[in-house]
Amino acid sequence: MKEVLVVRHSVGGRTFIHTEQQPMEYSVRQMGQGWRIALIMTQDVDIHEILRWKQELNVFLFWEYDDQPAKKIWFYVKEGPVTYDDQLKQITIFAESRIEYIPDEFGI
Repeated sequence: MKEVLVVRHSVGGRTFIHTEQQPMEYSVRQMGQGWRIALIMTQDVDIHEILRWKQELNVFLFWEYDDQPAKKIWFYVKEGPVTYDDQLKQITIFAESRIEYIPDEFGI
């Protein structure tokens, strides 16, 4: 299975992070009713732009398989805090909920 994490601006669709294009260390963990997504930033990521639009982020996790359709998990950040630790070079995004689906089932 191949996994890719993407962080986008929900309004303009601009991609801030795409781990297939810019590999980086990250983790996704359930915490209570929500989800904690933590990423170690590389030099190529503009953290100031991510924090500027932190109330308008979409986070996606793609799972691609050789023998079955890809799955997509869409994390809803909503009012979840987005923080950055400059010493650790880590951004942490808390998502309030998520939806998991197979994109091929919603094609036109």
